[in-house]
Amino acid sequence: MNAEFIIGLAGQAVYTVLKVSAPMLILALLAGLAISIFQATTQIQEQTLAFVPKIIVVLLALLIFGPWILTTLVDFTFGILDNLYKYIG
Repeated sequence: MNAEFIIGLAGQAVYTVLKVSAPMLILALLAGLAISIFQATTQIQEQTLAFVPKIIVVLLALLIFGPWILTTLVDFTFGILDNLYKYIG
């Protein structure tokens, strides 16, 4: 096991984490942007107004994208554990 292999494996792990977290982050960003525009146009300056819709959007995204996230993480973990003998020796 050389340095290039470890760096490649770490890169795959980071890519998988980014790919799995992207739907929730993007939807939370869009919800926050929409709420901020609404607050700016109505001149409501309540700080706690943005939290509840973001939490709801992230939970809905988890419900919608949950099976895909689970499949992606299981496939990555299976790939790691399936080739474990290569990593050890």
